[in-house]
Amino acid sequence: MADKYDVIVIGAGPGGYVAAIRAAQMGLKTACVEKWVNKKGKVVHGGTCLNVGCIPSKSLLEASHKYTEAKHDFGDIGIDTGDVSMDVKKMMARKDKIVANLTGGISSLFQANGVTALEGTGKVLSKGKVEVTHQDGEKATYDADNIIIATGSVPVEIPPAPLTEGLIVDSTGALEFQETPKRLGVIGAGVIGLELGSVWNRLGSEVTMLEAMESFLPMVDKDIAKETQKLLTKQGLDIKLGARVTGTEIKDNEVVVQYTDGKGEQEQTFDKVIVCVGRRPYTQGVLDDDAGVKLDERGFIFVDDHCRTSVPSVYAIGDAVRGQMLAHKASEEGIMVADIIAGHKAEMNYDAIPCVIYTAPEVAWVGMNEQEAKTAGIEVKTGSFSFAASGRAMANNATEGVAKVIADAETDRILGVHIVGQHAGELIAQGVIAMEFGSSAEDLALTCYAHPTISEVVHEAALAVEGHAIHMANRKKRKKQKA
Repeated sequence: MADKYDVIVIGAGPGGYVAAIRAAQMGLKTACVEKWVNKKGKVVHGGTCLNVGCIPSKSLLEASHKYTEAKHDFGDIGIDTGDVSMDVKKMMARKDKIVANLTGGISSLFQANGVTALEGTGKVLSKGKVEVTHQDGEKATYDADNIIIATGSVPVEIPPAPLTEGLIVDSTGALEFQETPKRLGVIGAGVIGLELGSVWNRLGSEVTMLEAMESFLPMVDKDIAKETQKLLTKQGLDIKLGARVTGTEIKDNEVVVQYTDGKGEQEQTFDKVIVCVGRRPYTQGVLDDDAGVKLDERGFIFVDDHCRTSVPSVYAIGDAVRGQMLAHKASEEGIMVADIIAGHKAEMNYDAIPCVIYTAPEVAWVGMNEQEAKTAGIEVKTGSFSFAASGRAMANNATEGVAKVIADAETDRILGVHIVGQHAGELIAQGVIAMEFGSSAEDLALTCYAHPTISEVVHEAALAVEGHAIHMANRKKRKKQKA
């Protein structure tokens, strides 16, 4: 007789492992299936995020940022560092060590919470059954009252730029360079492309970004996107918009990229090329023909607001379903689903999910941008505040950037918060919490912030919604008060 579980989770990424731990904490007999194999041939947990995504990329971003500061910025604050160099191999070894520590930590959490780890590839069969194919090819079938699909996503490949080991790589390959390429081409100027491009630009690469879209970061508020493009261009990123790649050719261990832009057909040669044009759901082979779970034309699993699929007791979360492909979104969906299975009421506010681009300065936002609000027919009022007017930002030698608060013109309820600047990824939590509680711009404006802190830029932006910013010239006239 097959082993029986209350919950089987397929995938141990940031959605899957969190769902499994939460389900076990709720007293449910839980197993989690994972097939990810590391360089040593060992099955590890953490999915893309911990192994080849969020964590390793942030390790490289932080290391390269510190290198840039030491080489170019420390002199401004009186620190003479002399000649500064970067040992790329040592940087990569540190990155690998961090990954190993974190993936091993998840195994420990599974043991501590009583989650059974099943190694192999999971497939949903008919209702209530999961097949696991182990590395040696042996198969086992398990019964489950509930199944959670958390299989994540993989990088999108494009025909004009087929991957070629060591020369044309995806985001995973870009985390394994052992030396700094002199000329680096990045296809796609989205979140992943900008982060990886920033790493190697800081380390000395001449980085050219080829973005097919005519606009830069269209999902970001226009004011913030414009400021971000200006700052990144100043750092040395050559961002070409409206540049559609039509072909690539390997010549003498170099990559010749053909593309078209407003001037016609163009050609440029690089030492390496990174393809960063997005990700697609990893759902192929996850569902048996008899599973009954419906997919859309792009391979996403159909789910409702509570992540239920078309089959009762089968759920799907994270990158495999609609919405933003974000680790924290997947984790929160995992918690919600586990709580629902355990019999509790649970909801997720999809209007208050923060997004961050970990360039330097960082870019972060939550909620609507100004153009989205206008498209929805909502009249808005906005307030902005420059980091250049912040005393703490001056002290930190980090005066680039701006914070912007968007509020409903009638109700004053906060619709969105958008920031480019130092620690924007940390600052955006203020906007998320404010929106979660339905706060008004005035609520933030009346809140007492510690001084001097970078967080005060959000406070001043909220004050600026009504033209009341204290430390920056107000562009709005103050409302007349009745006597």
